[in-house]
Amino acid sequence: MEYKDYYKTLGVDKNADQKTIKKAFRKLAKQYHPDLHPDDKKAHEKFKEINEAYEVLSDPKKKQTYDQFGSAGNFSGGMNFDPSQYGYTYTTGGDGDFSDFFDMFFGGASAGAGAGSKRRSTTFNMGDIFGDLKGGSRRSHKPQRTQYSTDLTISMDDAFNGVNRQVSLTIGGKAVDIPVKVPAGITDGKKLKVRGDKFGVDGDILFKIHVTAPKGVEIHGLDLVVDQAIYPWQAYFGDKITCDLPAGKLRITVPEKTKGGQKLRLAKKGLKDLKGHTGDAYVRFVIVNPENLSAEEEALYKQLSEKHKK
Repeated sequence: MEYKDYYKTLGVDKNADQKTIKKAFRKLAKQYHPDLHPDDKKAHEKFKEINEAYEVLSDPKKKQTYDQFGSAGNFSGGMNFDPSQYGYTYTTGGDGDFSDFFDMFFGGASAGAGAGSKRRSTTFNMGDIFGDLKGGSRRSHKPQRTQYSTDLTISMDDAFNGVNRQVSLTIGGKAVDIPVKVPAGITDGKKLKVRGDKFGVDGDILFKIHVTAPKGVEIHGLDLVVDQAIYPWQAYFGDKITCDLPAGKLRITVPEKTKGGQKLRLAKKGLKDLKGHTGDAYVRFVIVNPENLSAEEEALYKQLSEKHKK
């Protein structure tokens, strides 16, 4: 998830007081208000970003939560991080008023300063922005949202590349289809949160992710152990072969006189996580015989066998 630098959005210092924050917000809101830019999508998006930043920085409790998180992780704007590493859940499927980053902290429960949001009990109009704002903003707090937990099993390749899944659930006796956007780099045991409002669910659905490995593959954190079959002559003389990995097909070299079970390390070719870390892949060579041999090949095998009996 991308870290949002709300101070940078409003163009204020982290030590700015509420008067300075409010002044910066009103100046930017006036500049990017949709009424002044009815056909400018970029201006509309900028206006939403400004509203979100002010929603947090103008509320002492929200600001404190945001500041504590930013200080603990030493984050900067645009940096990607894994919410689950800090006790939060990855959020997807919001209603679009605020970013997933905002919803991660505050669960979408908000009302107050800003404009253009269906969730707010109080909004700014053009008169507010041009100087008619009085008495600050009014905020109400919704009770904690209901959460429903379930499991979602995905393949190793889907975990690596990301995938969109349609999940059918029964919640409160009602059948619902929930679209789940699984981000690339999700790892086993992590949770995804989908807001259920638009699907008729009175709360959030938490999906615990289970990643399954295909036959011949072991997952150890971000590292992989991949079994690779080779023929006896490849093991003895060495060879160049193609190995299938989540990152793609890779041409590798089988060393001469390779023994069964011997491993070849491929740095940074394992799985990745939401923070951009990448593990290693270990190719484990498994020596196998061909299923079908020609008469000539069988003769060579017999000849070799007889030589080793002496």
